[in-house]
Amino acid sequence: MAKGNAWKHRNDPPRGRTRRTPAKRELLSKPQYTLDDLYIPPFTRRRRYDEDGRWHYVAVERNTSPTGIQVMDEYLRLLTAGESDVGAFAARHGLTTGELAALVFILTGVKGARFRQLYQARLADDLLRYTSLPLPEIARRSGLGTPINLNQTLRREWNMSATERRQALRSDGDEDRFAL
Repeated sequence: MAKGNAWKHRNDPPRGRTRRTPAKRELLSKPQYTLDDLYIPPFTRRRRYDEDGRWHYVAVERNTSPTGIQVMDEYLRLLTAGESDVGAFAARHGLTTGELAALVFILTGVKGARFRQLYQARLADDLLRYTSLPLPEIARRSGLGTPINLNQTLRREWNMSATERRQALRSDGDEDRFAL
């Protein structure tokens, strides 16, 4: 190809200019919460055995307001419900996605998008381990949408497919230990 005839992408910076690289964000104080502190399990009931060996489900106590910050707690409940439209959630609260991401970063030290990915992966892990739900339903309930997205997420986080991850997580008696 002749010099100067190279195809230019519409987002390429003009000649002589360089792209601005965003500064790496680092929380200088200790984060107030970890993902484990904020995680709301999706299960409402768990299996309990009586003296005769029969089982039944009993209610699980869940803290659905782990921070006491209304907008953050509602965001966590949204993620637990498998919703992933962060933009619509932020708009309903008069925020931008950047402002919501900043709140998440301040509280956890993790960037907003990465926090959402980790939360969804944790939700998928719980659903894989403790339910017999098919993969499309796990993908939907974890907010990942499709089995392809579920597999891509699990490969990124643990280098395993959803089926491999289910087998790796599950112990005897785990299947259907909890109910949604």
